[in-house]
Amino acid sequence: MDKEKLIRKFDNQSKIYEMRRKKQSERKWREKLIGSAQGKVLEVAVGAGANFYYYPKDVDVTAVDFSGAMLCKAKESATASNVRATFIQSDIESISFPENAFDTIVSTLSFCGYEYPVSVLESFSRWCKPGGQILLMEHGLSSNRLIGSTQKIIEPVFLRVVGCHLDRNMIKIFQQSPIHVHHMERYKFNTVHLVWASPNKALNRSK
Repeated sequence: MDKEKLIRKFDNQSKIYEMRRKKQSERKWREKLIGSAQGKVLEVAVGAGANFYYYPKDVDVTAVDFSGAMLCKAKESATASNVRATFIQSDIESISFPENAFDTIVSTLSFCGYEYPVSVLESFSRWCKPGGQILLMEHGLSSNRLIGSTQKIIEPVFLRVVGCHLDRNMIKIFQQSPIHVHHMERYKFNTVHLVWASPNKALNRSK
């Protein structure tokens, strides 16, 4: 999908994302994952700022999203949650940060939208400090045959309407990337993945 068209699609969905944030959707998962964040944090595809409520108060967040409308909602959320945050409007697939710039990198429900998800994880591995952490909450293809088949059938329509891939094989994506997964939890017929990982600096250097 054309990037500008995708951005407009998410601009138009910003109020829906804000409503989900206020309802604290996925609270049990976000609370468990985001509470692990430490130090200098990069959050990609911050959306309407659903994670700010769960951050420890001593973190310093750099929040990136390509949707200006989403960033407006996220700024309100950061202020309400008393989280120190800097906001950048950019596509995460084209932005660049210095190597080893962040203690923690956070992504929640964003890998459905990237054209090259493995490349994004390669960037995470470069940007994260040695000994740092990569925290992911992502959805993808179910291991249940019936649910997985349904996801594949409705994928084209869902992508056109929402701008999101339903049938990404997240396990395969993690395995193909230079991140080291320390712990993973899977929910809802294995469609939702919570991941605690770290960068594999040796693999980065070998590429």
